[in-house]
Amino acid sequence: MSAGLLPLMAALGVRALGVTLSVRAEGMDALRPLWRAGRPLIYGVWHGRILIVPWLNARFRRTEGARNVRVLASRSRDGELVAGFVRRFGLDVVRGSSSRGGAAALRELARALRAGEDVAVVPDGPRGPSCRAQAGIVSLAATTGAPIVPLGVAARPARRLASWDRFMVPAPFARCAVVFGAPVDVGRHDDREKVRVAVERALQEATDSADRLVAAS
Repeated sequence: MSAGLLPLMAALGVRALGVTLSVRAEGMDALRPLWRAGRPLIYGVWHGRILIVPWLNARFRRTEGARNVRVLASRSRDGELVAGFVRRFGLDVVRGSSSRGGAAALRELARALRAGEDVAVVPDGPRGPSCRAQAGIVSLAATTGAPIVPLGVAARPARRLASWDRFMVPAPFARCAVVFGAPVDVGRHDDREKVRVAVERALQEATDSADRLVAAS
């Protein structure tokens, strides 16, 4: 299969999968006033849980009043595939990563936030370490004043790939949980390392909460 067809086929596969999923969402009530007020948000989600996030955003835009999101994707070949995939769900893309084009990408994300758009960042991507937040998401929040919303995604049953991030692929008809953690505000003069650790902890707590929800349902 050509590289040009991969994003299309992946998007079609995720859409077909999504129709079968039973989705439970928590923490959205705290976000609705921010959506209505037009306050820009920075969503953070671990790399290993991103597969169905574009589909979830499209669903929540239709049903919950969520807004479109601008997504950061790396400039690697894999990042090109990711960019093509998320565009199939109506999302805009900024290209860059910690190793290539990172500063320019963060500036473009900052411009989007100042224009009132939401953005999504994978703080342990594109190469890990898994579930360890890098500093870029904190710098973006401190520079723009936009709060960071930890996003946890889980599914059961699901396959976990033998990759550095144990990438999660929900099984058809799986139970799916989406947990929005409390927004984390970052002051311009806050200790960046302390905030990075706090964001990392909040994101892991949201992910653990999502895991517990699908295990208990």
